[in-house]
Amino acid sequence: MKIALIGYGKMGHAIETIAIQRKHTIVLKISIENTEENTVENISKADVAIEFTGPDSAFDNINKCFEAGVPVVSGSTGWLQRYEEAAWNCKAQNGALLYASNFSIGVNIFFEVNKKLAQLMASQTDYNVTVEETHHTQKKDAPSGTAITIAEQILAVNPFKKQWINTHSEKISDLEIISKRIDPTPGTHKVLYQSETDDIEIIHTAHNRTGFALGAVLAAEFLYGRRGVFGMSDVLGL
Repeated sequence: MKIALIGYGKMGHAIETIAIQRKHTIVLKISIENTEENTVENISKADVAIEFTGPDSAFDNINKCFEAGVPVVSGSTGWLQRYEEAAWNCKAQNGALLYASNFSIGVNIFFEVNKKLAQLMASQTDYNVTVEETHHTQKKDAPSGTAITIAEQILAVNPFKKQWINTHSEKISDLEIISKRIDPTPGTHKVLYQSETDDIEIIHTAHNRTGFALGAVLAAEFLYGRRGVFGMSDVLGL
């Protein structure tokens, strides 16, 4: 499979290593040093694109892949206010899009555990729930896309929480997401339910970027030859 890497930072390098190990070929690498090569013509040489850039460029990069007729896997965060528009564009152009806030297999299993725990705790009025995420200082957005996914899963079933906020709040209807930036943390996410009698918490701790990179390549392998809009739950059969 021929892969275009749109975004060739630390994640891009990690994805390249895994992709080559799995016998794929990298035909395009786009970084801040060669943005002029990020063209429809160049992207069209690939079988699938993997896009890890930033909030300001992700949407345009994804649409450029649709224009090139190339399925795109995106792990960029901070742009999801335009996700529905991207999904509509994908379907309108008979393209393929797979977005995930986190490609780690472990994190996606953690998502399923979080949903189940949230359902179990939804009627437990003695517990207050908070979400905490810790990443390296180079991470541009806060809260992380993974933390937002976790919070939205809780909000979907918890009748007492109405919105997530990225600051401290005394309002019971606010779901706090606490963001910390500490080097060299790849990513740690915690959900904590607290009462006067006890605490319940679930934690996922990434030790390196390998899990994210492998998941992204598995997503690309899944997306190759498909049309439509997908997520990691489709890749993993969750």
